[in-house]
Amino acid sequence: MSLAEELRAVMRGEVDDSSQTLEHYSRDASLFVVRPQVVVYPMDAEDVAALVRFVTDKKKTLPGSPLSITARSAGTDMSGGPLNDSIIMDMTRHFGKVLEVGEGYAVTEPGVYFRDFDTATQAKGWELPSYTASREINTVGGMVGNDSGGEKNLKYGKTDRYIEDLEVVLADGVVRTLRPLSGDALQAKLHSSDFEGEIYRKVAALVSQHQGVIAEHKPIVTKNSSGYALWDIGDGVESLNLPRLLCGSQGTLGFTTKIRFSLVRPEKYSSMVVMMFSDFRELGTLVPQVMRHNPDSFESYDDNTFKLAAKYFPEFASQMKAGIISLAFSFLPDVWMLLTGGVPKIVLIVEFRADSQEEALAHARSLESEIRAQHPHIRLRVARNERAARKYWVVRRESFNLLRKKIRGMRTAPFIDDFVVPVPSLPEFLPKLQSILSQYNLFETLAGHMGDGNFHIIPLIDPTRPDAAKIIDELSHKVYDLIISYHGSITGEHNDGLIRTPYVEKMFGKDMTALFREVKNIFDPLDIFNPRKKVGGTFEYAAEHLDLASSK
Repeated sequence: MSLAEELRAVMRGEVDDSSQTLEHYSRDASLFVVRPQVVVYPMDAEDVAALVRFVTDKKKTLPGSPLSITARSAGTDMSGGPLNDSIIMDMTRHFGKVLEVGEGYAVTEPGVYFRDFDTATQAKGWELPSYTASREINTVGGMVGNDSGGEKNLKYGKTDRYIEDLEVVLADGVVRTLRPLSGDALQAKLHSSDFEGEIYRKVAALVSQHQGVIAEHKPIVTKNSSGYALWDIGDGVESLNLPRLLCGSQGTLGFTTKIRFSLVRPEKYSSMVVMMFSDFRELGTLVPQVMRHNPDSFESYDDNTFKLAAKYFPEFASQMKAGIISLAFSFLPDVWMLLTGGVPKIVLIVEFRADSQEEALAHARSLESEIRAQHPHIRLRVARNERAARKYWVVRRESFNLLRKKIRGMRTAPFIDDFVVPVPSLPEFLPKLQSILSQYNLFETLAGHMGDGNFHIIPLIDPTRPDAAKIIDELSHKVYDLIISYHGSITGEHNDGLIRTPYVEKMFGKDMTALFREVKNIFDPLDIFNPRKKVGGTFEYAAEHLDLASSK
């Protein structure tokens, strides 16, 4: 009996091992191709539990079996997170409902696309502010798996801040709800005799006994999705927050089947200050100056992103649902700035939001006045309202999609796509980064969250180059070595996946990485949940599954 036939006997959802389906699920938005054996579409949480019990029983019967399960939603991950050579569990087909939107909270299934979730919450006047640039195509389950963040992180933080509880299936194949615990509730759970109680006891012991190691290796940057967040789950004595541990774990500790999010009231009006200049050294004074004004968002993109926007101008008109003529008129002031000052090396966009347009604009004018007085050579523009600012957001959000879709004969290569460094180090760090990149004759875009020191670099590589794989290997090591030398993080939002898991020990050291392995073993002793991510991944496995020839 084939694996697919066995799965059909234990699940109510669909099972598919057709060549076309396996080919589709072999790829995400990353550089990798990993062909699964079968794809399943569970009907509900009990179906997920049945699948987990099936694989657990098989692994116990056949020790050393490579059978495993990897959850997948939209497939927009750039790290190879949802790729696996065994069973892929698609959560979009039957887990796509927003179950409830209440006063300051929402309950949802993980396969809901954020665009639909946002429509449902905005209709009630609420918002989940940790959305990403891929907000139109990603799911909320993927946001939990990666601990996603985006343009509003500066003010509102990442997804972990908004998780109230998670319904999960753990390795024993039982559906449970996890929530932060403290006091008597935590003590009761620590004395429970079931598998969940065992997990609580072991995790509590781990964090309480290794507080020194955890404190020493806690990332100092404001954003990090690498490793397991042991520094952020409580002390194991007074409190313990297992949902926080699962958030950002990329489905390596258990599977989420329902999420309860807290929400915020969005401020409806915005104004934006746009700054264009070419000397990275200016960031040393500009960034702290901007931050003193408490902006809601502080983003950036480089000259290559700007040139792409100009080259594919009709695409932006389509994205904005605007006519080309009207959009061209809206960009006239920017074109004049370019004609008089040239293409800037970097563009900063600083957004202020408020409950009235007058208040938002007042914040923007205040920053504008200060920058004009102290940096008269910097080219400035104020977008008075959301409509005027939208074109800059489209440029910022769509650069990766333009690279993927429009540059013929070249391959987008997201392998240094999500690093974070301390903001004060940017004037020194960015020129060193540019020096490294210049050694490889690549075209790349650099965009990111300037206020957090979080940047996304997407190089283009000619897949016919015989040294393409060598470039990825060499450049990754050089860039990550530079990031780590500045006490940064190898990933702020996109997570470890296949591409960065081999670097986790370099970032955290042997002692902390050993704790990560212990966490994985506590939750998943048989290694059935998304293997080779967070721990256990190797450079060799990643290199074997590179897919540079893909047309993505």
